[in-house]
Amino acid sequence: MKAFVVRQPGGLDRLEIAERPDPGQPGPGEVRVAIRATSLNFHDLIVASGRSPAEDGRILMSDGAGTVEAVGAGVTDFVPGDRVVSCFFPHWTDGLPQAPVGNFARVPGDGVDGFALTHAVRPAGAFTQAPRGWSPAESATITTAGLTAWRALVGDGGLKAGDTVLALGTGGVSIAALQIAKAMGAAVIVTSSSDAKLERVQALGADHTINYRTHPDWGRQVRDWTGGVGVDHVVEVGGPGTLAQSIEAVRVGGHIALIGVLTGRAGEVPTSALMAKQARLQGLIVGSRRQQQDYVAALDRTGIRPVIDRTYAFAELPEAFRHQESGSHFGKLCVAW
Repeated sequence: MKAFVVRQPGGLDRLEIAERPDPGQPGPGEVRVAIRATSLNFHDLIVASGRSPAEDGRILMSDGAGTVEAVGAGVTDFVPGDRVVSCFFPHWTDGLPQAPVGNFARVPGDGVDGFALTHAVRPAGAFTQAPRGWSPAESATITTAGLTAWRALVGDGGLKAGDTVLALGTGGVSIAALQIAKAMGAAVIVTSSSDAKLERVQALGADHTINYRTHPDWGRQVRDWTGGVGVDHVVEVGGPGTLAQSIEAVRVGGHIALIGVLTGRAGEVPTSALMAKQARLQGLIVGSRRQQQDYVAALDRTGIRPVIDRTYAFAELPEAFRHQESGSHFGKLCVAW
């Protein structure tokens, strides 16, 4: 069986295709899945590049989608032939996050082997059904990016029709957030440094766009567009380099979902401004299996389909990561085989 692994000390030139034993047939409570696609996330990139060191020979990628080939004794959620998608925290079934999901020790592609392989045998709870009619590449966008956006807006944010949402950038999470928010009747503002990308998000339904290079005071620009009030929700993917402007942009009593560290892992928080806004700053990492099931059900009802910039072949995973590093993509990058 072929698998894409990273060798210590990491780096895109340290990725290689390795032969691994076939995992065999599933035991009680397990399923065997033919994996057919994955999608790239910033978390995968920091593991592959060695910025978050993993065990030598770790099989990469947190996202995996494919088809159930066999089920073990006691499995009732799946039958052979089901299209499925992996869970980021396979041990987090439902409820509030607790200690086991406070780090990446049990996350596929980081603390344990991931889904850059052809076949996997895992506990049935490590997967959910995929949306009806979706390709494996489309389904693979759910595990990390899609579910993060869903939890940020719906699970934690309580998004409702008439709300206003600010999404930073045009990566996978932000585009998913735009789609979710519009489907639920919210108004959406999107930022980017590219006017061409802002034209594309307008075509997807964005109500207002801001080029943050042209307007470095984009937080004030957001407040001006909302009549001085600010937005109800901010999908904050940047981290310390953008948080001050996000606080400027949010309304009094609003919600900021802190989901990314694209500008760094540590920095100053303007605490007095946050206090004055009486806003809720919620850190989060993806979501539970139950939230993923809810998200898939919503996708089936709304007809939303993911925006995929490009799909690479299995052997092209390093090239896909280099594309990701360039920041030129719009939506998701996928690998399918």
